[in-house]
Amino acid sequence: MTPSEPSTQQPASRRIAEELRRRIRDGEIPAGEKLPSERALAEEYGAARNTAREAVRLLAEQGLVTAKHGRGVFVREPQKLFRFGSDRYSIKNRETGLTPFRLEAQRQGKTPRIDVLYIERETPPLDVAERLGVASAEQSVVHRENHYFADDEPVQIVSTYLRWDEAQGTLLMQPKTGKDGIYGRLEDLGHVMTRVRDEISARMPTPEEARFLQLLPGVPVLEVLHTSLDQDLQPFEVSRYVHRADQTGLLYELPVE
Repeated sequence: MTPSEPSTQQPASRRIAEELRRRIRDGEIPAGEKLPSERALAEEYGAARNTAREAVRLLAEQGLVTAKHGRGVFVREPQKLFRFGSDRYSIKNRETGLTPFRLEAQRQGKTPRIDVLYIERETPPLDVAERLGVASAEQSVVHRENHYFADDEPVQIVSTYLRWDEAQGTLLMQPKTGKDGIYGRLEDLGHVMTRVRDEISARMPTPEEARFLQLLPGVPVLEVLHTSLDQDLQPFEVSRYVHRADQTGLLYELPVE
């Protein structure tokens, strides 16, 4: 579609936004370049200025452009994805001495940081209770809530749930759990991870998630509900990962059985 090809199928602001999105996709307006002003866009597309403003707002909601105060609106630079997948719990990665997140950050030349918000005994959410095999009406789990950063930018939220009767009185109740992290301590308790089950979904963030992850309007999150299974195929840990979808990819290589 070009500015000279009008359509009655959708509002003018959406037509303009679609054309600008195509130009960005095709490299006609490259990453980092400033968009024409609202006045210039209105003149180019034969529209009112507020229509051009609405088109730019739609692009911002889609995460394609960002406004810089006093400078204008610019095409966003593509973000390199953090890729998490089937090898994140592998023994070869653990031999590096780095957690999966720290290893991925290192690969990108970024400085990782993990903030432990709290460690508390709680009544688990129903989906966690079902997967961990604990009572849903009792304080049957320890909940570890962590925020993850790369170069001080928020990347993911991780809520980890462990059985209270196993975690109480151990380093699993402390922010620093020692060599190999929580999985090292769970191995000390007799749980060697042999399989994982990841349930992946996309959804819009809660207000709290959007605020922490600094999400632009309209940007969804990826949620991974992870269950660790031990050598007896018994669940021993459940974690809920909430990733910002514009900076995260999931990569899985699985055997065909």
